[in-house]
Amino acid sequence: MIVRQDFVTRFGGVFEHSPFIAERAFDAGAISEPLTANVVHDALCTQFRAASEPERLGVLRAHPDLAGKLAIAGELTEDSRNEQAGAGLDRLSPEEHARFTELNSAYTQKFGFPFIIAVKGLNRQDILSAFENRIDNSPEDEFSTATAQVEKIAWLRLSSMLPSA
Repeated sequence: MIVRQDFVTRFGGVFEHSPFIAERAFDAGAISEPLTANVVHDALCTQFRAASEPERLGVLRAHPDLAGKLAIAGELTEDSRNEQAGAGLDRLSPEEHARFTELNSAYTQKFGFPFIIAVKGLNRQDILSAFENRIDNSPEDEFSTATAQVEKIAWLRLSSMLPSA
């Protein structure tokens, strides 16, 4: 039998620093054994989508800047650190780092949350290109794109933790 606290401890960080999503998924009765990536992802995404816009914005804001201050200070979550390192964001040239810093600042100023992209399978050039393209989006389009990316990140994290259905 799955215990609520164990579930929240294990999956509360799948949506960056937002355990309320795992709590709500468990409380909604959407979790059953055997746990699979598909079942848990569906349950978590249902709660993320049902969250108020300010709550979803809070989830977006919980994500770190790509190659930003937290990365430099070594203060990323383990998942974020591994994801960014896998894309080579821990090995930027000074010029690339300056460009990421410039884009992070402009993006956050325009949209009110950091640029979010599921970096697995991407390299720093892919990410920079997406960054440069998406900064021209409308706030509504970018909120939608960012929330879809958050769900994709959640899927990738869960897929590494659980078997698929």
